[in-house]
Amino acid sequence: MRIVAMIEREIIHTTPASKRIFDVLQDVLQFFLLSVRILLELFVTLVQAFLPKPQKDVSGEIILITGTGHGIGRELALHYASLGSTVVCVDIDEKNNLQTVQKAKRLDLGEVYSYSCDVSKRDEVMALADRVKTEVGHVSVLVNNVGIMPTHPILQQSDEEIKRVFDVNVFSQFWTIQAFLSHMQEKNRGHIICLSSIAGLVGISNLVPYCATKFAVRGLMESLHAELREGPYRDLIKTTTIFPYMTNTGLCKHPKVKFPSILGLLDPKQVARRIVEAHRSDLMEVTIPSCLLHINNWTRLLPDHCGLMLKDFIDSGVDSDLI
Repeated sequence: MRIVAMIEREIIHTTPASKRIFDVLQDVLQFFLLSVRILLELFVTLVQAFLPKPQKDVSGEIILITGTGHGIGRELALHYASLGSTVVCVDIDEKNNLQTVQKAKRLDLGEVYSYSCDVSKRDEVMALADRVKTEVGHVSVLVNNVGIMPTHPILQQSDEEIKRVFDVNVFSQFWTIQAFLSHMQEKNRGHIICLSSIAGLVGISNLVPYCATKFAVRGLMESLHAELREGPYRDLIKTTTIFPYMTNTGLCKHPKVKFPSILGLLDPKQVARRIVEAHRSDLMEVTIPSCLLHINNWTRLLPDHCGLMLKDFIDSGVDSDLI
């Protein structure tokens, strides 16, 4: 380093062209060192893949989950309650949400609360955030699970349907993040978990608006992660994006599965368990099953027609619900 400093001092007193050459060489050296570090990190990651992952304790965390009236949201509420977390259940369907709360309370391990809210409406979400802070406390974990999925061709999707799927699947996540991120900032810790979908990695017919919303969630979370990394909350507020395969929650009315023994519909309990594991392991992106993220990344390296050949072979998706 002393030699480099001496050379740099000499270059400063020479021509501008020489200075530019030195800057380029310095950038090349830094890139080389960065490449070595990345390879070392990759090696460590590969080794760790075969070792049990340490999972952080979530008992005592105040975890707010949207869409807890049924399906994955309900299973998440039960799973977190079983770990001793304080669970805040939020759903527009008050009756089903109360059923979830009653089931969670029977575990008698953590406090459970029920709130009715249309999370697609910003004013309701902001009012909810104030109520929760007063009645429960600062939310430390936000799980954006709510979603709807109209399944028919684009020309048969009404303008109301398209607007509604964006309101519920995308804008609700903006509103909840804006409402509850401040809770985490005040405590200098937190975790935001958002559910995208395999349909947020791969385009699927009969799901054009739905796919667009799930791709949007991926962009939202990736840019939110970048913003948090570059600010004062780096390593204090975590993000996790989940990409589940088709799950047996009732949203997939007419699933099309070529290999049911390998890629059959997932059980909501299994999906909820994997989401909680990803949260407790501080993973940034997770597909369920986990192999699909690697398959997608690898396929994107292929020429377009090769990727489409593989997609045609797998031949999974959903048929129109108007049939």
